[in-house]
Amino acid sequence: MTVAVAISLACALFLAVGFVVQQHAAAQEPPSERLSPKLLVKLAQRPLWLGGVGAMVIGQLLGAVALGRADIALVEPLMAMNLLFALPLSAVWHRMHLGPREWAGAVLLLLGLVGFIVAGNPHGGTTTRLPWPNWVMAGGSIILVSAVLVSISRRFTTDLQATLLASAAGALYGLQDALTQRTMVGFSHGVVAELASWPVFSLLAVAIVAMLLGQSAFEEAPLAASLPAITVLEPITGIAFGVGVYREHLSLSPPRLAFELAGLVAMVVGVILVARSPIVTGGTRVCEREREVERVG
Repeated sequence: MTVAVAISLACALFLAVGFVVQQHAAAQEPPSERLSPKLLVKLAQRPLWLGGVGAMVIGQLLGAVALGRADIALVEPLMAMNLLFALPLSAVWHRMHLGPREWAGAVLLLLGLVGFIVAGNPHGGTTTRLPWPNWVMAGGSIILVSAVLVSISRRFTTDLQATLLASAAGALYGLQDALTQRTMVGFSHGVVAELASWPVFSLLAVAIVAMLLGQSAFEEAPLAASLPAITVLEPITGIAFGVGVYREHLSLSPPRLAFELAGLVAMVVGVILVARSPIVTGGTRVCEREREVERVG
């Protein structure tokens, strides 16, 4: 158990570094590249951004190792600690100061996430091959929600747009996790056959779109405007998908349901506190200055 906790925290640290580095690189790209595949193409030419992606890959691998040693109800909240690592790292990078509001929002968000997962206690289910209509209905619903969030984001600018884009990315990251799990199950029945199957191609498509949305959110505003939304939506979407497709069960007894609802409320309040903080609204101007310096340079 102690080893799993240490690995999970190391995972959170690497994820935090990856998020901070990617946001710094994306913030230097012009607004015209937002939501365009050109953004990923240009970022892929930046060694700094590739270093951030590498840190995230290491974090994801550590997370997989931790999940192999302990229950998801323990590992998932610890992995979400990347938020508490990333915000101060980002603040130092941009020479800004995290105040009580930002810390309170981040802690409230994480406590809400932990409370929801522990109270809900997702368990059971099956990862065997399920009928494709189940995937179409569940996956299509997640994609539809993400599309609506992206559409709504176009009506806003700066920090709120970043939060909405990050929410869409977080939902797709949750779908990506489910597709990854399905792909790993498929590999047990034959690697070559699975590589040519629909889950692999679906996984690649979802991963690319999710990364584009995430990087567009990072480009628009400081990390505090986007990372909380990703931190919440990815595990919640993954759990919802597990219940809807993998037939996992959530504990819904009155006491546990009360804690689950309280956890959801705490997460929403935490996201609002962080996303509406002065470090976000003021930091947007920092991102704009970085773009101008990069353009002139």
